[in-house]
Amino acid sequence: MKRLITTGLLLSMALTGAALADGHLPLKELPDVGDRDYWVPDEVNAEGKLEALQEVVGSAAQTFSGTQDAPIQIALIYPSADTSDFWARNYLALTKRLDELGIEYETTEFASRQIEHSLQSTYANQVEQDADLYDYVIFGPSELAIQADNIDKLSANEGFSTYVWAFHTPLKDLANQPDAWFDFSSAAGALTMCDYMIGRLGEGVTMAMNRGIPGITDNQRSGDFKSCVEEKAGWTTVYEHYGEYQREGGFEGTSLIMQAYPEATTIHNANTAMAMGSVEAQVAMGKEKDIFSTGWGGTGLELEAIRRGELDATPMRMGDDVGAATAEAIKADLEGRADELPFVFLGRITVAHDEMSVEEIDALEQEAFRFSGVGALER
Repeated sequence: MKRLITTGLLLSMALTGAALADGHLPLKELPDVGDRDYWVPDEVNAEGKLEALQEVVGSAAQTFSGTQDAPIQIALIYPSADTSDFWARNYLALTKRLDELGIEYETTEFASRQIEHSLQSTYANQVEQDADLYDYVIFGPSELAIQADNIDKLSANEGFSTYVWAFHTPLKDLANQPDAWFDFSSAAGALTMCDYMIGRLGEGVTMAMNRGIPGITDNQRSGDFKSCVEEKAGWTTVYEHYGEYQREGGFEGTSLIMQAYPEATTIHNANTAMAMGSVEAQVAMGKEKDIFSTGWGGTGLELEAIRRGELDATPMRMGDDVGAATAEAIKADLEGRADELPFVFLGRITVAHDEMSVEEIDALEQEAFRFSGVGALER
């Protein structure tokens, strides 16, 4: 049985203000995420545990060895109402891998958009108050530092196990850590993309950026990429727009960039939603062939945009790894083997781009979406 709770809200995304002269400030007020210290996976993973789980996730399922009196209850609090299909795909990967493992389950989804921080807090409070209803809670934060208190609160509850999706940098100052983190390394993806872009476009490129929400994810996806191309190849960044990971933010940012910064020949987008908004703006102005555009994650929407010639490249996650790894973690926990798991699980990342053959893109897509299916999801 699956239950879904959605917001039913359509928030206005109208941007206010104008770009300042240096072109490096957000166009609207954003939440203050503060200064936080983070661990990186190498600091917290016991040797060999990550590689062991990656091997399990990439292999055929081995059936759950125990018995169940009733289906396990799983609550998912995540921004699955956003444009990105990362959340929907990993939900499918989670459930299909659980089916393969022979584990009975029921899920309750608490859906929001990535910008709806307060709504996620409301959901976290509701789940924590109803702790006796759940065995596992999967939390996909709208932004890590903003949701730190909710992660701490959920992790402190001994009535269920707590897993965090889409972040791999545990906050050092949490009084209570979740049981495990599941993600792809945005930092590793940024450096992979940096090397590809320099090899593809060379030195001295003029770039603009549609960044997400200030915080650890955007610092890695956008900040690490920017530092890498500037330091290694002398790229120049003329403008940085905070689009809050929304399609509208990518559209507005790209429209502004094309009008105010026509010298920018490359636009970096920090997620799928902004990439889709960005190419929409370019197509509307007939500029999609003039600007080299990147996405993030290699979702079905991005791959379709690459095939259409609207998006040029994206760091592509083997997307279903996160959901499948979470199912394997649940199995290990039920079998009393939780101590075998890494604290932080990371999936694989490669680059998908417009110079690949159809067969090459198809092969990547088949591997990445082996549970959730190829092509754009119907949602």
